[in-house]
Amino acid sequence: MPEIFFNTARPAVPVAGGPDFFAVRRIFCVGQNYAAHAREMGSDPERAPPFYFSKPADAIVQNGGIVPYPSRCNDLHHEIELVVAIGKAGRDISAEVALQHVFGYAVGIDLTRRDLQAQAKKNGKPWDTAKGFDYSAPMSSIHPASDIGHPESGRIWLEVNGRPRQDGDLRDLIWSVPEAIAELSSYFELRPGDLLFTGTPSGVGPVSRGDSLAGGVAGVDEISVSIGN
Repeated sequence: MPEIFFNTARPAVPVAGGPDFFAVRRIFCVGQNYAAHAREMGSDPERAPPFYFSKPADAIVQNGGIVPYPSRCNDLHHEIELVVAIGKAGRDISAEVALQHVFGYAVGIDLTRRDLQAQAKKNGKPWDTAKGFDYSAPMSSIHPASDIGHPESGRIWLEVNGRPRQDGDLRDLIWSVPEAIAELSSYFELRPGDLLFTGTPSGVGPVSRGDSLAGGVAGVDEISVSIGN
């Protein structure tokens, strides 16, 4: 049995369709990986190579959970994303074989303290406090690729209190899932338990205490969480 299952010493995410859990080792995220979102954040998607940031493994919030409103933040934003779960180790993986390293897929929300991010950008400092805070990575269950295949297109969306905020398509990723895995593996040796949030479409925006968030990726899953105090 692969090490990704039954290891409750680490934070874990349920695997859809059974009693197993995916033990989370590390969480990586691709920044500005949809052209429209890159533009709304003031970047040029035609020139920017992929870049990555991380969140702690224990930032995971289970589907249906409550996210405490983070401290030192007055502008919390939602970012709906396709999440890739790595099931096979590798370094310097080529895009041609990258999908062989994928265990499955989930839907995630990259929560961002946008005010802290803007301040960090202005001062040329890292984004760690803006991205890698407690409860910043809500996720659905992980669906094995053996069950759902490898999604290359399909609607990705998010609503806040029933009102549409984000609505895009996976085909609009600047860097595809295989390409994002390949590039990431040139920086880090990927291992079972690693997660990759693949980027968000345009329409990111603020959420407040008491808000309900719901979203999904066609052919993968849906997610819902609420923002607490």
